[in-house]
Amino acid sequence: MLAEGEPGKGGRKLPSDRAILGRLFRKIFRILFRVAATFVIGSITLTLIYRFVDPPITPLMLIRPLEGLGSGKVVGVSKEWISIDEVDPDLLKSIIAAEDARFFDHGGIDWKAVEAAQKYNEKHKGEKVRGASTITMQCARNVFLWQGRNYLRKGLETWFTYLIEFLWGKKRILEVYINMIEWGDGIYGVEAAAQEYFSVSARELTPRQAALLAAVLPNPRRWSPAEPTPYITKRATTITKGARVVRITPLKGEKEPEPSPKETKESGKKKSQRK
Repeated sequence: MLAEGEPGKGGRKLPSDRAILGRLFRKIFRILFRVAATFVIGSITLTLIYRFVDPPITPLMLIRPLEGLGSGKVVGVSKEWISIDEVDPDLLKSIIAAEDARFFDHGGIDWKAVEAAQKYNEKHKGEKVRGASTITMQCARNVFLWQGRNYLRKGLETWFTYLIEFLWGKKRILEVYINMIEWGDGIYGVEAAAQEYFSVSARELTPRQAALLAAVLPNPRRWSPAEPTPYITKRATTITKGARVVRITPLKGEKEPEPSPKETKESGKKKSQRK
């Protein structure tokens, strides 16, 4: 039996264990580097494509029908894309008020909200966990990833969150979000939701209808905007009040001053008169 470094057949020395391990680690590193490079290039390319091309489908749209098969329930996909410029402004304001009040102020992740949620959860251990998911984070998760809670998915969610913030901008993020988010079994996007629950287009929603649609977003498969529970009714009222002070002019590249108390009050009266 030959020892390490002794000549083998043909006079060549046998490689040492250290040399073998070194080659193995280098091979593994090359493989991992190629996988990482492929993922980075692929994800950037796909994100750039979706900046100009509307996403045709999401992972969740594929997962839900499979879940339905397992339970003997047929789940289809109902969705219809609508430009953000055509959506009733009350809906955009309601969604921002309900899901991410600091949407225009953060860079994808609201670290102030994250810190506040951590403090709350530490103080209220054993109770329902409070999250700090932004519209950007939800959009990244809905378009590119699967549902669930694990470190891999959270890491990928963070990557895609900053990616779409950088490559898309706020207007495109909100447009994709309202068109791809789940609003009930097999219902995706605000246009399909508006037609399903209120028999109107998302262009014609009243402030109350917009608030009800936004109110069910934490769990749209449990709650219905058309048949709101007392909790959803109360939540929709709160959202309506919050929506009055939401400004969506940044979507048009404009700046608008904060409303005065008088303007807010008058705006509320006008909206309450709409049908």
